[in-house]
Amino acid sequence: MSIQQEIDKRRTFGIISHPDAGKTTLTEKLLLFGGAIQEAGAVKNNKIKKGATSDFMEIERQRGISVATSVLAFIYKDKKINILDTPGHKDFAEDTFRTLSAVDSVIVVIDVAKGVEEQTEKLVEVCRMRKIPIIVFINKLDREGKDAFDLLDEVEQKLGLRVTPLSFPIGMGYDFKGIYNIWEKNINLFTGENKQTISEAIHFEDVNNPELENYIGETAAETLREELELVYEVYPEFNREAYLNSELQPVFFGSALNNFGVRELLNCFVEIAPSPLPKMSDERLVEPNENKFSGFVFKIHANMDPKHRDRLAFIKIVSGVFKRNTPYLHVRLDKKLKFSSPNAFFAEKKQIVDESFPGDIVGLHDTGNFKIGDTLTAGEKLNYKGVPSFSPEHFRYINNADPMKSKQLRKGINQLMDEGVAQLFTLDLNGRQIIGTVGALQYEVIQYRLEHEYGAKCSYENLNVHKACWVEVENEKDPEFLDFKRVKQKFLARDKENKLVFLADSSFSLQMTQQKYPNIKFHFTSEF
Repeated sequence: MSIQQEIDKRRTFGIISHPDAGKTTLTEKLLLFGGAIQEAGAVKNNKIKKGATSDFMEIERQRGISVATSVLAFIYKDKKINILDTPGHKDFAEDTFRTLSAVDSVIVVIDVAKGVEEQTEKLVEVCRMRKIPIIVFINKLDREGKDAFDLLDEVEQKLGLRVTPLSFPIGMGYDFKGIYNIWEKNINLFTGENKQTISEAIHFEDVNNPELENYIGETAAETLREELELVYEVYPEFNREAYLNSELQPVFFGSALNNFGVRELLNCFVEIAPSPLPKMSDERLVEPNENKFSGFVFKIHANMDPKHRDRLAFIKIVSGVFKRNTPYLHVRLDKKLKFSSPNAFFAEKKQIVDESFPGDIVGLHDTGNFKIGDTLTAGEKLNYKGVPSFSPEHFRYINNADPMKSKQLRKGINQLMDEGVAQLFTLDLNGRQIIGTVGALQYEVIQYRLEHEYGAKCSYENLNVHKACWVEVENEKDPEFLDFKRVKQKFLARDKENKLVFLADSSFSLQMTQQKYPNIKFHFTSEF
């Protein structure tokens, strides 16, 4: 098969939402319809503990939330689908933002009762900024929720999207009878008996056919006809070109928990979603069908298998074919590396692959060579953009709670920081280490993983820092810069790359510093 055919077969997308909107359940059901698993929650099916396939870290099972992005792949209708299931919890937003640099399209999940929530707004903004095609899935229709038209209005207003429904609910909550599939022109009725296996839909071509009443009753049939008429009048017709250009967003309704509306979503997705797209590097635009391989690291995960202390770098392939045992150039280190066992994923199950194509996600065993954002190529010096570190919002000193284990603690912190779980700053003044995170829950995750994966214990001390700013100056011998370093020495630290960081203790002090030192630039992301 030619490289172009391989590219056309692939669909790489992310699933994003606010916590509890049902994102992980939807991922699970997509795998179920794709034939990749036999029943939902069927991963560690050892009678006692059932967890979602994509939540494989111990802490995720305990908390019932996703804290790391999982990569899952399966074949459906001859297309190879790569799903990146992201954490919804805002404390892990940074992992999600980085994942968005590796997807070609996204599905946004919205809870029918809660509507559009704050975290969804932030994530969709990133997608819009990057012009990522979006499909919206309105979930949990078997529960009482907002009116379908109100929800569509809310999606348009709060997320700034232009939507067109490709399926429409028949009733909602207790009166939920099923879904009319506008895309395929048929009706799927909800029987609600066995929730775990998939029942066949009833096909129904024309809603004006009087037989409709036999299936859903007279009132529901009338309402559906009126609502569909309104849909056709108010919303634009679906246009694939507009969807791919991020100008139009199709909407599906369903209940992932009850397998409802998921197949419709998947069938449509496979047809309309983009295959792998070109990506901009610092040097030029790279097309997927180029002969030479290139890719970038968007995630690092330590200890995927705690028994083996392994560390994997996840690489999104942008162009060419990645081959096992072939030397590739690590651009930042300017050295050649080769990989004897590149992995493809099905949650935590891995298998070795001989070659991978654009759009695929490959896990490479890493002994510490990779950092998030690194580029790997067949020889060309390229750097892919768009995997920044954000300025953290919470700061704490980290202390060693077990002096006998300081080596383990150091190793654990270094590896977890490479994963991008949080950021490490070392104070210039006394060498004390500070951990900065996007959300407070990260501290628990770090503490838990240090103890369970590295056998080290840590404690935290609060620290009053408002923002971490990366400092950029043209001339380090400039008297203004030297004065800044002298006056602010208590607040200066270095990040893991040894870049200078100013830890401002309040927004007022940051403002005053910016005014006092106009030749110094203060950045809120590390990528400047």
